[in-house]
Amino acid sequence: MASSIMEKFQSMEYGPAPEDASGVMQWLDAHGRWFGHYIDGAFTKSSAAKFESKNPATGELLASIAQGEAADVDRAVKAARAALPAWQALTGHQRARYLYAFARQVQKHARKLAVLETLDNGKSIRETRDIDIPLVARHFYYHAGWAQLLGDVTDNGYTGDTDLKGYAPVGVVGQIIPWNFPLLMFAWKVAPALATGNTVVIKPAEFTPLTAMLFAEIADEIGLPKGVLNVVNGDGATGAAIVGHPDVDKIAFTGSTEVGRIIRKATANTTKKLSLELGGKSPFIVFDDADLDSAVEGLVDGIWFNQGQVCCAGSRLLVQESVAERLYDKIRARMETLRIGSPLDKAIDIGAIVDQVQHDRITKLVAMGVAEGATCWQPEIAVPTKGLFFKPTLLTNVHPSSTVAQEEIFGPVLAAMTFRTPAEAVELANNTAYGLAACVWSENVNVALDVAAQMKAGVVWVNATNVFDAAVGFGGYRESGYGREGGVEGLYEYLEPAWVKSEPKMFASIDEKQVLRSAQDDNSGVDDHIEGALGIDRTVKNYINGKQARPDSGYSYAVHDRNGKVVGEAPVGSRKDIRNAVEAARAASAKWGKTTAHGRAQILYYLAENLLPRRGEIVAHLADFVGPEQAAVEFDATIERIFSYAAWTDKYEGTVHNPPFRMVSVAMKEAIGTVGILAPDDAPLLGLMSLILPAIAMGNAVIAVPSERCATLMSDLYQALDTSDVPAGVVNLVAGKASELGKTLAEHDDVDAVWCFRDETASSMVKLGSIGNLKQTWTNEGRVIDWFDPARGEGRWFLRHATQVKNIWVPYGE
Repeated sequence: MASSIMEKFQSMEYGPAPEDASGVMQWLDAHGRWFGHYIDGAFTKSSAAKFESKNPATGELLASIAQGEAADVDRAVKAARAALPAWQALTGHQRARYLYAFARQVQKHARKLAVLETLDNGKSIRETRDIDIPLVARHFYYHAGWAQLLGDVTDNGYTGDTDLKGYAPVGVVGQIIPWNFPLLMFAWKVAPALATGNTVVIKPAEFTPLTAMLFAEIADEIGLPKGVLNVVNGDGATGAAIVGHPDVDKIAFTGSTEVGRIIRKATANTTKKLSLELGGKSPFIVFDDADLDSAVEGLVDGIWFNQGQVCCAGSRLLVQESVAERLYDKIRARMETLRIGSPLDKAIDIGAIVDQVQHDRITKLVAMGVAEGATCWQPEIAVPTKGLFFKPTLLTNVHPSSTVAQEEIFGPVLAAMTFRTPAEAVELANNTAYGLAACVWSENVNVALDVAAQMKAGVVWVNATNVFDAAVGFGGYRESGYGREGGVEGLYEYLEPAWVKSEPKMFASIDEKQVLRSAQDDNSGVDDHIEGALGIDRTVKNYINGKQARPDSGYSYAVHDRNGKVVGEAPVGSRKDIRNAVEAARAASAKWGKTTAHGRAQILYYLAENLLPRRGEIVAHLADFVGPEQAAVEFDATIERIFSYAAWTDKYEGTVHNPPFRMVSVAMKEAIGTVGILAPDDAPLLGLMSLILPAIAMGNAVIAVPSERCATLMSDLYQALDTSDVPAGVVNLVAGKASELGKTLAEHDDVDAVWCFRDETASSMVKLGSIGNLKQTWTNEGRVIDWFDPARGEGRWFLRHATQVKNIWVPYGE
């Protein structure tokens, strides 16, 4: 009896002030609580199977939803394709007005959208009302501005006066969004896609489809042209139909890393552009000089915001040992004051878990953490007996390798560990396969920014957490995916150079079996074809860790000139040679990436300086393969390209965003790390160097596989690299079968990106091989690249792929 009275007293003490849901209920009833899809500007209720959308806080059925089938997806894609020419024919100003109208209508319907989101998702009304919906409007306002500035789409790309001039929309975009921020993710995806002139087919999560349907009504209200925005409801099978549709040009996915791998595999044999925003296991680092009370409030926002169902949740607390127990006491005291209950109650901190499946997963992982040695603590607070609620949970004594420290729980569970030094904090923070976000709490700005710069994460908040804005890019490193959402970084995901699709496809690569013959089969008489070769080893070696290295296989193959004459031998590289090269590059990349931009520029200038005296010799060797006329032009273009990237090295810089808060966001362009390169067959010297140069200019280390046809040219680069102060391991050259070496590079977990500029088969092979650690891939999809044209063979397009953007949020003021 006492317990029930106390619970009633507590509920009265907090003064429940629920939002009025009657308007939303009337809206649901007006639709018969039954929703289909929004295709080609019309709502359709197919006769397909249905699934249910329920209120996770009460179990109440909100509506039945049509299960999208392949035929629904096909109709939506066809509508988007048909609408594309007219949408792109609009001026930038006309597209801007549609996005502006979206923003205004979101503000007009803000209350209805917030309540509907809370009912469908289970999150607190304070979060949907004060955070989600304002950010949705902000994204459409922001991207209306970009639509205006980008200008008109012409045959030569956008005409506006921006760095994106000459870029063009990718076409029809398929988008798949999660259930944790249903409408905000909708805005993150749709706003930049429409602003850049694309048309959209989007699938909301099956748990939370309702705000997407209300947004479709808003599209009708503003008169958005038919087919520009299409919404198809359904589960994973519907998403798979979108991913697999041959007329979709790009896939944008936010969700789990496991599904991200499936999508990477499904798109590997296509030319679809792909961006992935996946899981996270974000560190929340607290130093002993931090304002601990502020850090605790940051934790509340970091791990109990949206019940911890946030991909960038600060789910790993790393606290300096000297203040650990004090901080734990403060955290426990704060947890005792958290209120859990009806999400429509404005005084509630923690709402409902979205679905029983997710609730069961959280329960299982907490039990697993305890079994592995963690100490579990939960506050003695009242929890509703009806609905899917989970108490805020603190796990201490967590080992860095335990399940709860490595796997994404996606619930209100904080796993705590300690460290002693900043170096140990960085090591623990980066001890995960993910790299989405991080928080650093310290009153010492030098420590905070130094640690932030070392985080392998796409977003770092200093003395803050979970701050977002449309002007600031968001996205991850490593298995948290690639691509960015928001800011100018996010626009690139929906654009490509206008000339790319017009380029012809190259012929299939040369027959490796014919070209690569082992020394056992083809050594006889090789020396007889090489003038003055008797008694001289004319076999070019691999170049690994600053040294010439014989291939592990012990084999070489004869290299023929364009007339079929044998002009030398090249090594047949193997998996072990790639392994050695990756180890060398991995060791070199950290130091090279920290070399000042000016220092890297000087070394590139030295490289050109040391190649120039060898012009006659290199041109003569190159002429064997491309003829004397192209050889001379190619060499001179290579020298000019080296100078270009030496110039870019200290000029391709980050930016400072000014979001509407008392904070700035420093967008740092960072090296990716270790990059594998499969060089093209055409323009053998210029093509190879046009890929190596932007990578090393931005601080990456490379393992490059030159064209098999002319691998003997590697010898002409060795001496220049050795005498140009290029550190050992920064550039590694391994000759052999591109199909075998490229597969090894793509599958290697210590390679961070692979670039492939060969045929379509090689492009598909690299993308398939990348699935293991979801490394970044950049391929030409078998298209011809004019390496002699600086507008296509060098510049920002290459530099952007050689970097990844980290946004560091820094507060200012009192």
